[in-house]
Amino acid sequence: MSTVAPSLAGWMARQRWYATKGRTPAIRVIGSMETAIDEGLVMTLLVIDEAPDKPVLYQVPVVARTSPLPGGDGAFIGSSDGLYLYDGPHDPAYARGLLNTLTAERHVEGSDIVADGHLVSDPGRVLRSKVLEGEQSNTSIVYDVDGDSPKVIAKVFRVLHHGDNPDVTSQAALTHGHSARVPSSLGFLTATWHDPGRPEGTAHGHLAFAQEFLAGSEDAWRVALQQARGGHDFTSEARDLGRATAEVHATLASELGSVAAGPSEVDAALVSMRRRITTAAREVPEVADYESAIRAVYDVVADLPWPNLQRIHGDLHLGQALQSPVRGWVLLDFEGEPLRPMPERSRPDVPLRDVAGMLRSFDYVAGSLAQEHPRVDASAWATAARHAFVDGYIDVSGVDVRAHRALLDAFEIDKAVYEAIYESRNRPDWIGIPLGAIGRLVARSAPRVA
Repeated sequence: MSTVAPSLAGWMARQRWYATKGRTPAIRVIGSMETAIDEGLVMTLLVIDEAPDKPVLYQVPVVARTSPLPGGDGAFIGSSDGLYLYDGPHDPAYARGLLNTLTAERHVEGSDIVADGHLVSDPGRVLRSKVLEGEQSNTSIVYDVDGDSPKVIAKVFRVLHHGDNPDVTSQAALTHGHSARVPSSLGFLTATWHDPGRPEGTAHGHLAFAQEFLAGSEDAWRVALQQARGGHDFTSEARDLGRATAEVHATLASELGSVAAGPSEVDAALVSMRRRITTAAREVPEVADYESAIRAVYDVVADLPWPNLQRIHGDLHLGQALQSPVRGWVLLDFEGEPLRPMPERSRPDVPLRDVAGMLRSFDYVAGSLAQEHPRVDASAWATAARHAFVDGYIDVSGVDVRAHRALLDAFEIDKAVYEAIYESRNRPDWIGIPLGAIGRLVARSAPRVA
């Protein structure tokens, strides 16, 4: 393990899941699990990066082979002491071992870490695996299995946090509630590791999660963008997506309960929103121009009645939905916003936050088209899709979303502020999309002075 670590820093900095873009990782391995194979060694490393102001803990699976992995050039990390190092999810030895740990419910003891597999439903015998391309913050492995069983997808969480990951617990609850609006959960991997920064000296969290893979499904973002690009009406699809979202909210409330939004709960939500605008105003000068107006909007909604709080998706947008030929719309990735602390992601919240996230996503379709073709104006398409989505949500939930317009606008503003932070850090040319939304929403929502 000690000979492997020096090879990781430069490689980690080039990965999409590396959270601190533009910095050179300052890493050290704080825990590891190792399994010998005929070809070498399969390792799961816990690597802490102290380059950012707040250290980040990563899960880095590595396979150390005595000879090169055929077809593994794209997953090659480097070499050390005559061993060829590969990113674990791309190596069949790690991929098989991960799913076997879940299905056999194995207990694994390593150096300063112990892990346990948990089986929900047996996925079948693995035939082959491949990594799903294009992910930003995690790595997913798609498995072909024998017989008539559906394919399996296992998500390997790259950034680790103390506490249960809502991506696992929310989808497990939806599976238990017989929801057809999420893929069925199959199993997950938990771990406890040494953490001197916590009073008890240890941390506990999820390392990976396996579920049914819905083959033949289309990503909702691509479907919507294609329709908008061709000038095709999307209101029917948007309405159905609103219905699906309301169904998911209803099942989550039934399985995990709901609580009244009392003063302390409202204050906690607004603390997070105000903290975000502080960060955005510091990092994005254009957002700073709106800071006082945004805070005034938050002050107003603090005194309004809020709907009951419950577990929600937490980061809902078109990229988190699939159009399945069998099930219709299906929601994915209940992990919550990556910039939020893990305890906040599992905290009961207002379902309107998910509604606001999807409304922002329709706006992003129009903004994306404008980035491609500056003369193309898809704002009317986005407006129609937004209205249809809300109509569908109301049809199933029975909640008059439009009666909570001020609160919904506040959540949209908060989401747009989040987007502005993301764009300023990653895609500065796209900053105009969230800034335009902030300006529009503040103009509509800001308190009027007599």
